Amino acid sequence: MPSDNEIIEIRKKLEELEIRVSKLESPAQTKPETVKKGVSIKEFILSKKSKDDVQKTLVIGYYLEKYEGFSSFNAKDLEDRFRAAKETVPDNINYKAIKNIEKGYMMEAKEKKDKLKAWSLTNSGEKFVENDFKET
Repeated sequence: MPSDNEIIEIRKKLEELEIRVSKLESPAQTKPETVKKGVSIKEFILSKKSKDDVQKTLVIGYYLEKYEGFSSFNAKDLEDRFRAAKETVPDNINYKAIKNIEKGYMMEAKEKKDKLKAWSLTNSGEKFVENDFKET
């Protein structure tokens, strides 16, 4: 029969093992983190169903601000995203931006970006895209 000291020693080792097992099992019991997959520029453009190049330019501007974190964007940024989405780049992208400015959906940024005129979306422009081109 084991002595009292041996029993105490066995209990200590058992407690240590339980703590180790508990630590090893706890990560397995937590839910794995879900990775939020980004939306490609092409997917986003297709989801919005823009009816013309003026709306498509607005959609790309929205994507640049909301998904890529741009505070403003220029004609080159827009052209690059048209190409990335495998869309035909409009002849005069500046004119498409001006049309959005006239409608109140975009505004000229205070500072140029890469020595080019830059724009950002207005609150109305954001809502217009979010509501699938329906006025609120």
